[in-house]
Order: sequence, then structure tokens, then C-alpha cells
Amino acid sequence: MKKLKKIILAMAALIAVITLAACSGKTTTSNTWDKIQKESNKTITIGFDDTFAPMGFKDTSGNFVGFDIDLANAVFKKYGITVKWQPINWSMKEQNLKNGQIDLIWNGYGITPEREKIVLFSKPYMYDGQVLITPKSSGITSTDAMKGKLLGMQSGSSQLDAFNAQPNLLKNSVKNSQPSLYNTFDASFADLKAGRIQGILSDEVYGDYYLTKSGQTASYALIATKYESQGTAVGARQSDTELIDKINTAIADLHKDGTFQKISEKWFSKDVYPTK
Repeated sequence: MKKLKKIILAMAALIAVITLAACSGKTTTSNTWDKIQKESNKTITIGFDDTFAPMGFKDTSGNFVGFDIDLANAVFKKYGITVKWQPINWSMKEQNLKNGQIDLIWNGYGITPEREKIVLFSKPYMYDGQVLITPKSSGITSTDAMKGKLLGMQSGSSQLDAFNAQPNLLKNSVKNSQPSLYNTFDASFADLKAGRIQGILSDEVYGDYYLTKSGQTASYALIATKYESQGTAVGARQSDTELIDKINTAIADLHKDGTFQKISEKWFSKDVYPTK
């Protein structure tokens, strides 16, 4: 009798293990939009790099400001949703999104083939080129002149993806065939200023804004590169198709009613809405 009881218990335990394994193997889907609509206080958490001016950054008063800050706030205001802005380590953005620590990535986020494998993107709301920033005193006036020299860029950036995807443009010529990676643009610029690196690969919008606001356009050059201009968009979990549809609709509506243009003029002195 005892032997039979042991056999029954063992079989029950085995069934429990098999059931648990089957459940853990199920693919769970999320619908962030639906979840938000069920909340009494509707909020959405957006991850961003709070040093990335003019897209999203912390000003001298400690406020989060920038083009993407204004645009995202305007988008979700249309739906009665409050944005919670969450500063993150930019190199961990996709992991933060996957783990549910944030609901969206919205901060000058460039569309790349690598990112499209793991992130659902909105339609591009602007396009941005890639530039090489160098001291004018260096005599470097083209990407070819970076041969054997040290290049810097932000870790987890679209520039790093482009650098690796098109090795003939810079990767095969710069020293060690690898860039020096930095957590922030400020850190890379400090090394450029000190002569520890000879160039920085950056978004054109960001590079121009940084040099203009810091009064250093006379000392540093923005050199055009042959990297293709990338669409800047909002990144969500791949299951959040409804959320992305709502964002696409709202951005288009904001351009129709002129709100997008006002925000764009404020930060760029022009309308950056895509014409293509």
C-alpha cells in the first residue's frame, strides 16, 4: 500500500513538473495601451537619456526638457495620459523595454536593422544624418583623414550600429578598427577636447545643437559622412501594435493642426517633419 502511495505521489509530482514546463513555454503578449486604459490615473513610462540635448535632457533647474519631451507630452495629452519620464542607461534601453521597466524608448531613437529585430517602431517623425566632429585645428576635413586615428561615440548608439554595418566607411581605417565608447556624449567630447580621441561620430542634429549651445562652433567642425540618414522614431515592445498606431495617429494629427511645427521651430528653427 505504501509502495502504491509513493508511486501515486511520484506521478503527481511528475505531472506538476510537466504542467509547469508547458505553462512557462507559453508566449505571453502584452497590450500596454489596453492596460493604461484600465487605470484610474492613466500614465505611461518613457525611457530616455537625460543628457541628449536637444531631444530630451535635464536643464540647469533639473527639469526634463527637449524636442522629444514636448512631442511625447503633446501626443499623450490628446489621450488624457500623463508621461512619466524615466532616465536610463542608453546602452540598456532595449533590455529595460523588454523587462517592462519602461513602456517606450523615445529620445532621438534611430531606426536600424539590428533594432528592428527586437523593437516595434513608429513611423519616422524626422530624419537625421551622421557627422564626424573634429577639432578644426586637427586639419581633419574628411572621414578618410581619420585613418589610424582614435574615434569615439556613445555606447548603444545608432552610430555604433552604422559603424559596424558599413566597415568600409570608418571601421577599416580608424585605429584598432574599434571606437572608444562612452556612456554620454559629454564624456566623449571631454576626451576629444583633451586630445585623447581625434573624432566623434554623432547625430547631426545633436552635434550641431551641442556645439552651438556651448559656443564652440569656431573650434570644432561637423564633417558630413556617407552613412545613410536614419529615421528617428518611437520604440515599443513588438506586441504593442495598438500603442504604436495611437502614436502614429497623434503625431500626424499634431502636424495637421500645427502643434508639431511649433515644437519643431522651438528646438530646431525649422519643421523637421519628414517629407519623404
